[in-house]
Amino acid sequence: MDNSPALWDGVWVDARIATMGAHPAVPYGAIDDGAIAVREGRIAWVGERRALPAGAPDDSRVQSAGGRWITPGLIDCHTHLVYAGDRAKEFEMRLNGASYQEIARQGGGIVSTVKATRQASEEALVETSRPRLRALIAEGVTTVEIKSGYGLDLDTELRMLRAARRLGEVEPVDIVTTFLGAHALPPEYAGRADDYIDFICGEVLPKVSAVQLADAVDAFCEGIGFTLEQTQRVFEAARKLALPVKLHAEQLSDLGGAALAARFEALSADHLEYVSEASVIEMARHGSVAVLLPGAFYFLGETRVPPVELFRRHGVPMAVATDSNPGSSPVCSLLLMLNMACTLFRLTPEEALLGVTRHAAAALAIGDSAGTLEAGKRADFVIWDIDHPAELAYRVGFNPCCGIVRRGVPLES
Repeated sequence: MDNSPALWDGVWVDARIATMGAHPAVPYGAIDDGAIAVREGRIAWVGERRALPAGAPDDSRVQSAGGRWITPGLIDCHTHLVYAGDRAKEFEMRLNGASYQEIARQGGGIVSTVKATRQASEEALVETSRPRLRALIAEGVTTVEIKSGYGLDLDTELRMLRAARRLGEVEPVDIVTTFLGAHALPPEYAGRADDYIDFICGEVLPKVSAVQLADAVDAFCEGIGFTLEQTQRVFEAARKLALPVKLHAEQLSDLGGAALAARFEALSADHLEYVSEASVIEMARHGSVAVLLPGAFYFLGETRVPPVELFRRHGVPMAVATDSNPGSSPVCSLLLMLNMACTLFRLTPEEALLGVTRHAAAALAIGDSAGTLEAGKRADFVIWDIDHPAELAYRVGFNPCCGIVRRGVPLES
């Protein structure tokens, strides 16, 4: 493609640009007085304004950022955004002293979300999920991963994934879908977990793959979820279908799930509060991203933090996500997760921002097109009314987003 400056669709100047990758030796990959040009939805050029090529447009295609900061579009790489119903009543019950067992006996817990989601139409799932998605978009999120896992049967799992894909058609955001059939044991399979895994691997996953509704496959490997052996069966079925895997691992105990996921070349292992150093080494060896979910840690009142220093020591990239879901992380603010990643897990502000840009893109296998501001990547970026990128993690309950550009086109506010 001819990348002549005269053909650029637009240029943003008078900007401070946090490229998050183009200049790794500089904090935030920052360019102090920069410019960014777009053409046909892609970044055509980015660099110091004084180095703009000759022939760059100097007419209505040039916009001033007014000295504001520009970052890549944010990426929420772990959500359960599509579901029906809510669990606010259970939240109240717990605070009034009810145990998880008592709540479950009254039909609460994930069973209540499964029941409500199974009863919801595809259209209802889309409409009830849109406000949650819009809250993320308003904070500069341009890519969102959405998992299934509240259907736990063939029809509802497919319906959830179709609803997730449709959200990307009706809202200005890119959606990445993940099949999470091995999320929990549905009531009709009580006491028959191996039979359920047979059903997932033999019937549901092949049909999900056949209609190309999932970009990856996930599972919940935990004492209250599925065993290491059952998880391996899911991964083997995914491998046969050429689908990448990821895993909810070591949230409540260390079962070795992260190491298993890494051996299957997993895109990521997520939660990881109880992960061992041996598993971290496996993740580093195989290039798996550690996805940290401070919202669930906070909401559940957990006390054991992920071993951030081990991830640093062994060079495991750390992503940060909302884990938006009705039971353990009813969160629709990725900016709040930046703050919690710093205050609860002790990430630096730069690490936190990398966690929702470059490293989040790696966790979704989209690093070749998103996550940093570099020529050739999608022209998804956010303009922030801030004095320094650290403010994005510093402030609580404050949204300084003053402009979003998606595929080179500014979104209407």
